[in-house]
Amino acid sequence: MAESARIVVLVEGISDQIALETVAVRQRRDLGAEGIVIVPMGGAHAVARFLLRFGPKGADVVVVGMCDAGEEEHFRLGLEAAGMGAPRSRTEMEQLGFFVCVEDLEAELIRASGQVMIEALLESQGDLGAFRTLQKQPAWREEGFEAQMHRWLRAGARRHLRYANLLVLSLHLDQMPRPLEAVLATTVALTREPGSL
Repeated sequence: MAESARIVVLVEGISDQIALETVAVRQRRDLGAEGIVIVPMGGAHAVARFLLRFGPKGADVVVVGMCDAGEEEHFRLGLEAAGMGAPRSRTEMEQLGFFVCVEDLEAELIRASGQVMIEALLESQGDLGAFRTLQKQPAWREEGFEAQMHRWLRAGARRHLRYANLLVLSLHLDQMPRPLEAVLATTVALTREPGSL
């Protein structure tokens, strides 16, 4: 149960949870044993409710998180409503343990992976033909690779969930997108900081 965790990591959706848990496994971490629970909220509009539930006005668990750039303002307002601070900049959000994906997790993973690696991964998964079909569509023909890939990932009902795992597995640990690495590094710092939990 999340209320009994030592640290709760709030994320917008299941793909964020999958990516973070996959990075943690690759770092040889056992989040459960560390008392860390990653909680997908079903969208950033719910963040105030979750911060009130887990933060100092609720279960009083240590809470950190990750969001998309488009949802940053929801997180700032939610943190203030929950009595956890009033961040006015991204730097101030990070000081509170909340990190922003630019523009979202998929975009971060696409940039970190690069076209050559992604196309090789798509081929290994039998998906390169489907991606090429999207690239040939009139609406996407003139778009850049990153925009095409972002659209392709979101076009399938569960495709972005599967590739959240596959892309993280394909990257070297030192290539991980900063928000993924930073939120997990913050949980390490919090578990080691005397009196933080």
